[in-house]
Amino acid sequence: MNDDMMIGTRIQEVHAAIETARARRTSVPKDAPVELIAVTKNHPVEAMQAAIDAGIMNIGENRVQEALDKAQTLEREVKWHLIGHLQRNKVKHAVRQFDLIHSVDSVRLAQEIDKAAEKFGKVQNILVQVNLAREESKSGVYREELDDVLAEIEVLRAIRLQGFMCIAPNYDDVEECRPLFRAMYELFRQVKECEPRTADIRYLSMGMTHDYEIAVEEGANLVRVGTAIFGARQYALGV
Repeated sequence: MNDDMMIGTRIQEVHAAIETARARRTSVPKDAPVELIAVTKNHPVEAMQAAIDAGIMNIGENRVQEALDKAQTLEREVKWHLIGHLQRNKVKHAVRQFDLIHSVDSVRLAQEIDKAAEKFGKVQNILVQVNLAREESKSGVYREELDDVLAEIEVLRAIRLQGFMCIAPNYDDVEECRPLFRAMYELFRQVKECEPRTADIRYLSMGMTHDYEIAVEEGANLVRVGTAIFGARQYALGV
């Protein structure tokens, strides 16, 4: 089996696992759909093309410059997701390239995105990254800060809040992620019920290759999967 066929087969396997996880839901509607984001950091354009040709519609990149470089030769229509930390000096490039920015972790960053989007004549869709586990090694807004952050974002007119992203700790026992995902879904549900007037709360981005099935069971509707689709990352791409 060639590499393109392997990528297609892996995508089918991930979709099947997502559907099985949806069927196991207990406190979340089983019929609520889940979108798969193929995470292509450090994978070549050819692998991305194979994934898109196999049905992938969402591409996730961690670095702005890598996405810009790849977009020049990708030759495919796709929805671009920025899932990595965004530095303020990269904001204008991110706004130009990405359909959805998952990793907004401060009011100041949201304000910079708003300014750049206004200059481009665009309304930039964003997610706020929430650090429920309070890991110092990860970005994100702490729960006790979130209400104030959302209030500040609500007054911005060139961005649209569409939900939240979270990253679970890399536990040895993946089941330990479950309480965090469950709490994150409850937070998502609460904000959606009292949706700010400038928002369009629809996405809960959580779950990666090692924990996406539990994330889906607990309410994720965007999952970010790389290794399970492309295999181990290739670090010598020159991009």
